[in-house]
Amino acid sequence: MPRDSLRKGRVSLRNQAYHITTCTSERAPLFAELTCARLLVAEMRHLQQRQLIDYLAWVVMPDHVHWLFQLDGPLALSQVIKTFKGRSARRIAHHLGRQTAIWQRGFHDHAIRNDEDLQAVARYIVANPLRAGLVPRIGDYPHWDAAWL
Repeated sequence: MPRDSLRKGRVSLRNQAYHITTCTSERAPLFAELTCARLLVAEMRHLQQRQLIDYLAWVVMPDHVHWLFQLDGPLALSQVIKTFKGRSARRIAHHLGRQTAIWQRGFHDHAIRNDEDLQAVARYIVANPLRAGLVPRIGDYPHWDAAWL
């Protein structure tokens, strides 16, 4: 999907919950490596500590991330994702010892409507490793979290 198509209709509202999906460059399975996945999670937590977001659920798959969060700070959604991808790319590239593209351009976002059940969206997100056949039980997968646990 062209990047401009992803931006059509994008609205950035404080206190709005969003489901974000973003993929690695060329769908490289970078996050199959524990350290790369942990560096990524640290950057997600950094945004929460800066009170830019309140994350509700996430799962780090080998080549992409699903993330449910609420915007809390002054930054627009695109700025939050740009900060996240930039900081995580620098840390992961440094760890890998190479200057390479970490992320595909753009991201997919879905603003959660009032009639949608946040916990149902969170369950869908954290069940991704099960649907992908990576583990038989979600408890066996190391890279996920949800606020309702």
